[in-house]
Amino acid sequence: MVSKRVQSVPASGTIEISNMVSQLKAAGADIISFSMGEPDFVTPSNIIEAAVESLHDGFTHYTPSLGIIELREAIVEKVKVFNNIGCGTGNVLVTPCKQAIFMTALGFLDPGDEVILPDPSWVSYEACIRLAGAIPVYVSTRFEDNFVINPELVRAAITPKTRMIFLNTPSNPTGCVYPADTIKAIAEIAVEHDLMVMSDEIYESIVYEGRHLSIASLPDMFDRTITVSGLSKTYAMTGWRLGWAIASEPNIAALNKLQSHSISCCVSFTQTAAIEALNGPQDERYHMVREFKSRRDLALDLISEIDGLECNVPNGAFYLFPRYKGEMKATELAANLLKHAHVAVTPGTAFGPSGEGFFRISYAASEDHIIEGLSRIKKYMAENL
Repeated sequence: MVSKRVQSVPASGTIEISNMVSQLKAAGADIISFSMGEPDFVTPSNIIEAAVESLHDGFTHYTPSLGIIELREAIVEKVKVFNNIGCGTGNVLVTPCKQAIFMTALGFLDPGDEVILPDPSWVSYEACIRLAGAIPVYVSTRFEDNFVINPELVRAAITPKTRMIFLNTPSNPTGCVYPADTIKAIAEIAVEHDLMVMSDEIYESIVYEGRHLSIASLPDMFDRTITVSGLSKTYAMTGWRLGWAIASEPNIAALNKLQSHSISCCVSFTQTAAIEALNGPQDERYHMVREFKSRRDLALDLISEIDGLECNVPNGAFYLFPRYKGEMKATELAANLLKHAHVAVTPGTAFGPSGEGFFRISYAASEDHIIEGLSRIKKYMAENL
């Protein structure tokens, strides 16, 4: 019998669409997929070579559960320079990003606690919150505001049961980058109400306009913030499953207790590769960001030519979240696009109730695929909406 805990968790809309794409491709269908949130680039060769060399050197055994000291030192230097967060190696836990978010929910939420999160937002946030027995409280964002959360609505959503706020900037699924004033206002609310913050900053390096600001760098916020980031999006290392959490030493100790009883530690040789990613040449990282911006601009131009679609200009990540006209439900539209146009998108409702009337496009795809895929969407919408 499946536990009630697992029954309470929604399925991953992105993974569900991805599985359908795989089945259709296996059957010979010509599918263009805009559904998965991962770079289409190969991990830079210097990072791969570092892992291979580590394997040949026999670095294939357990590591400390916190992560090897050399990697934690590299992460400390990175967050000091890029995130303006001053910390030491005792403030770093090396762990996959999703694992860090899951352990944050388990480690700091009790049954009945409430967690404020933007709507729409990545579906796994709700899953982690529910698995901890806590309650997600969505705060709606608006297309007209570029999906930036309104701090006053956050304040209005707080109750005596509120324990934590989840943030994600740049955002999945909308690509919005929170302005500094918004982040500062949320920090003030967190301090005023003695709340913790989980700040998912995995897209922090993929910003086209504006600047990334880490909430943990603001006054009185380090001790109440779990900052999560990693290598997946920045270095095209999704399959390597490596990231980190930054927090106060007592909070890191709590997360490490969970890690030591679950995955024990991260893969040894991927940690060596991570050191090379952070300390080695950054040319390919910059190249990928330039390519993503070019693809964003191309996709926005093509969407502007599609009757019934409108899209704001996201300042980061590699997602578009267009709004469509008509009465069709988002799940139905996504299914029809896949079945009839052979284009995979993710329905907006996979990211929360406010996603109705929207769908997500990942433009981490070649320009040829972007042109062909949006051409198919244009044809379908002209004939059916």
